[in-house]
Amino acid sequence: MLEFFSSSVRIVNSERAAQECIEVAFPNGVAENCRAILFNATLGHRLDKVAAAIHKILPSVAVFGASGCGVTGREGVGESMNELAMMAVCGTEKEIGSSAITEIYGHNSYEKGLELAQQLKQQTPGINVIYLLCSGIDINNTLVLKAFIDTFGEEVTIFGGTSSDNMRGVRSYQYHGNKLSEHDAWAVGFADPTLKNITRATHGFSAYGAPMIVTKAEGNRIFELNGRGAWSEYTSRLAKPFESTCGDTIPIGALAEELPPELAQEYGNSHILRVITKHDGDIMYYPVTCQEGMSLWLTLRDENLIFTEQQRSLEYLRTNIGNGKPVAVFQTDCLARGRFLFNRVVKDEIIAMMHNALATDGVIPPWLGNYGFGEYTRLGGKNAYHNYSTALLVLYR
Repeated sequence: MLEFFSSSVRIVNSERAAQECIEVAFPNGVAENCRAILFNATLGHRLDKVAAAIHKILPSVAVFGASGCGVTGREGVGESMNELAMMAVCGTEKEIGSSAITEIYGHNSYEKGLELAQQLKQQTPGINVIYLLCSGIDINNTLVLKAFIDTFGEEVTIFGGTSSDNMRGVRSYQYHGNKLSEHDAWAVGFADPTLKNITRATHGFSAYGAPMIVTKAEGNRIFELNGRGAWSEYTSRLAKPFESTCGDTIPIGALAEELPPELAQEYGNSHILRVITKHDGDIMYYPVTCQEGMSLWLTLRDENLIFTEQQRSLEYLRTNIGNGKPVAVFQTDCLARGRFLFNRVVKDEIIAMMHNALATDGVIPPWLGNYGFGEYTRLGGKNAYHNYSTALLVLYR
């Protein structure tokens, strides 16, 4: 059976931070069957330096990393420039598998996603949960998910998200196989039949005003909104100058797509959100496939709705887990829900809600979270991609 161990620290020196994380995660010494370590780090840490420090202690362990705007764990929220969080996975070779690919972009997302998924399936049959991490800039997440669904089927849960920077939308980082990169992807699959899983995502933003209509698009690139250059129309609607960067627009510029009624009821919101992390002149790079004729609304955050929907999400998880015991929690959060949305006190309150709901006899399960650009989790019984949400995967027995 797979076992999970986690920790998070705030230490400036990357090597020392990695050492401390391992010591905290394994207070009785590292388990001999430790197979993989997944870690998230803010931009004050170089992912390759963190990985090198892990390999000094555990030379044979597979290491996978991602950059983010902050981390979460059993210890709470960390959003300084020197945060590190990790999850160690221990078990047999048959229970965990991994794969990685290089140079994934919007135009080749399906082909690269298929390569990644097929590698994983060939290596480890029986996988029923996949943690997927992609670059957060210029990826067509619709096609990445399609590649995994075509390979594994819809019944396999795909969870995870995309890496991020400190909300500038310039570059985000991934680490795998002794390689630090900006446009790679990796996946870790779990094949433990004793594990059950459940996911949920929620955001708490409200659409307003008249929508913008996509009048020219191809794949994940939007050329025109309302018959004007896409970036011109978008920034104009936000009352921002054309020269604005993605860092200027991400905190206030969540775009909303309308959901069908049955999904809206489950989601607790009539819209699913999208983030823009790259533009090239007037061309906007959308995180999923965008069809001409689609309506896109601007949004406002609703702090009361964020709390009430988070509580509803946790009640759903707790009810469906029943008498089961959570053994690991993976959290992916939009970076705009981090320090750019709430002050520290409020974020601590939200995380405490999650911890309390999923603890067993007051003990919080191993926990790994990242503030990234996007989130993979299920909606309407299918794998989906979200933005500006808090997404949770609970593994339980």
